Amino acid sequence: DSRIFGGSVDRARRELGRRLARDCPAPNADLVFSVPDSANAAALGYAEESGLPLELALIRNHYVGRTFIQPSQAGRDAKVKVKYNAVHEVLDGKSVVMVDDSIVRGTTTRGLVAMVRAAGAREVHMRVSSAPITGPCYYGIDTPSREDLIAANLSVDEIAKHIGVDSLGYLSIDGMLESVPGGPDGFCHACFSGDYPTPPPADPNKLRFGCGC
Repeated sequence: DSRIFGGSVDRARRELGRRLARDCPAPNADLVFSVPDSANAAALGYAEESGLPLELALIRNHYVGRTFIQPSQAGRDAKVKVKYNAVHEVLDGKSVVMVDDSIVRGTTTRGLVAMVRAAGAREVHMRVSSAPITGPCYYGIDTPSREDLIAANLSVDEIAKHIGVDSLGYLSIDGMLESVPGGPDGFCHACFSGDYPTPPPADPNKLRFGCGC
């Protein structure tokens, strides 16, 4: 029920999913599911636009925090296994569209793809309702340095191979901005475009400035 710039956040997320379905279809897929919970609305929009059934294929443990901000790779890998469970009865033998709202390091996505395949999925088509994240955010979101951002270092095809999917599709920056209320001038897209509204700090360590959220 959140609103920003006079528009519904849920509606904007659904529209991102609809645009994603138009721009990055998966013609031979059997079903759509989200990486819960932040991609739920986008997956619903993708399913509505594509006509594919939306299924509950991943169950999330809500008592585990974010995986991409864990300080070590081992910690991130372990949290993926604790945080999610794949539903074998939904996935077995199916070609699936897995919708997420972003890929940061690729840790969570790679672990989830392996989990989905272990549950019997025949094909996994990853769809992301944002553009590739190629730069860090200096304004509060705890994203890592450029060196740790997978899309800053690999092409889309290379990312697809790294995370183990049959195909990978992102929204474009224009596709994102055209899907949300308020017009393109009302949003910061620095982490996607590299166009920062203020000069990036010389020392990118936000903890020095008391902003480690």
